[in-house]
Amino acid sequence: MRRVKLLFIACIAAVSVYAQRASYNIIPLPKEVKADTTQFFTLKGGMGIAYDEGNAENTRIAQFLQEWVKEATDIDLQMKPADKNAPIRLSLIAPAKKNKKSKQPVELTEQQKESYTLAVGKEGILISAYEPAGLFRAAQTLRKSLPIAKGQSVELPYVQITDQPRFSYRGVLLDCGRHFFSVEFIKQFLDAMALHGCNQFHWHLTEDQGWRFEVKALPDLAKKGSVREKTVIGPSRMRIYDNIPYGGYYTQEECRDIVKYAAERYINVVPEIDMPGHMQSALHVFPNLGCTGGPYVVAPYWGVMREVLCGGNPETLTFLKTVFGELCDVFPSPYIHIGGDECPKERWQKCPKCQAKIKELGLTDESKEKVEGGDNRGSQDGRSPENKLQSYINHEIEQFLASRGRSLIGWDEILAGGLTEDAIVMSWRGTKGGVAAAKQNHRVIMSPNVYAYLDHPQLKDYGKQPRTTDSYIVSCSKIYSFEPLVPEELTKEQSDCILGYQGNLWSEQVAFPEHALYQLLPRLGAMSEVQWCNPDQKDFEDWKKRLPQLKKLYDKMGLVYCNEIE
Repeated sequence: MRRVKLLFIACIAAVSVYAQRASYNIIPLPKEVKADTTQFFTLKGGMGIAYDEGNAENTRIAQFLQEWVKEATDIDLQMKPADKNAPIRLSLIAPAKKNKKSKQPVELTEQQKESYTLAVGKEGILISAYEPAGLFRAAQTLRKSLPIAKGQSVELPYVQITDQPRFSYRGVLLDCGRHFFSVEFIKQFLDAMALHGCNQFHWHLTEDQGWRFEVKALPDLAKKGSVREKTVIGPSRMRIYDNIPYGGYYTQEECRDIVKYAAERYINVVPEIDMPGHMQSALHVFPNLGCTGGPYVVAPYWGVMREVLCGGNPETLTFLKTVFGELCDVFPSPYIHIGGDECPKERWQKCPKCQAKIKELGLTDESKEKVEGGDNRGSQDGRSPENKLQSYINHEIEQFLASRGRSLIGWDEILAGGLTEDAIVMSWRGTKGGVAAAKQNHRVIMSPNVYAYLDHPQLKDYGKQPRTTDSYIVSCSKIYSFEPLVPEELTKEQSDCILGYQGNLWSEQVAFPEHALYQLLPRLGAMSEVQWCNPDQKDFEDWKKRLPQLKKLYDKMGLVYCNEIE
């Protein structure tokens, strides 16, 4: 298997007394690295960083770089925007046009927008990219190349790095519905994502166990729906509780703060309001939206709840459009996640309103026609009238989101009643749902549980790690082995529908920031190479050799991680 390798021109020279040595053996591995370890540029305190001070993004990236160099080496660099001779330079360049006579701007792919070159030579360090996002990725590459050691200088081997990500969508989900995490921690989580080249933060904001998003038109929704009276201890089936009220929600101002913080690190925040299932916290506040009229409680235990929004009640769509309307006001994301998973139809089958709506819409029973794409956990298989009713609700919300310039993402259960026009499928029950959607020319994000669920153990020995969900092991090697494209089942055109790959950190058994980070790292390092690197670059044994350098940066950043690798 061919891999991108460093080009070593000669043996490494002896390190000087004061200088530390940089290494480009980083995670994720750049697309192309050509290094000459016989020659070095020496980075010293007082050197300047040149950038376009008229560009706010360039200025911020230069400040990040100054901060990161100081953090790793204690070397102070100077901000010198007007100094064309500064040894460290950030430069935006125009993409080359195919036709020199053309006046049309060049249309960059999403991956090209994050591409960059990083060159180290006699004159210093030159970082160039088409867009600021590329400059940021390059600055992170330089950051990860630096030694974590205090010294008077750092020797950087001459190098030419050319890089861009493989996939345009490189995501991580954090579930804040089951357990609430502070704004401060979410920012730390985003910093960890940025370090690994991720660009999509999937923020799971609502659950049966808690509603975390403030809706100003419905103030009681968060105030009352965010609080459960108690929480199950241990396995849900045991029904043993702590009897301690638990709650917390994010104000819209806090959400905007998170969006801004993420955007400064070139991460888009994809909010999720899960519907029509996983809505018991909302039903607690608005029992009229359920099929039975309640009363309902904010769920104190985990699992799939049979109480869901009433599909035949016109007030349901009014409620959802109010919620999603304010969500769009707060989150500028081109993607809005509606969940759509694990919605049992037991109540709908017996509900007069739901059955009346099914009759009104003329939804027929095609449930004998097996739907391609998964085991349909938590819902009925096939195109039953009830599944079609869910597709009707999905379509109404998709149309609403489209009017706001947004695309709908749903878990692969949305295949069951037939996909709506522009829906994006997030395939979690294996890859079958994603393959089925791609064959229908729908966009797909691969997130199969056995390769992407970070709430599961990462070590075979349960005694060596905190207690968490325990049905299967998701080790670093397992994650690293995943291939998001399925060439044996998809044509080249269908493979182009695969936007990328996402890891999911669910929080039923993850209640504290330290535990969340432990579940995330270093597995995110393994995932980042699946997201960023071409398949022929990947080598798990080599990845393990590069990991110690990244762990030193984890330590410097105060990030908790699992110290064993399987």
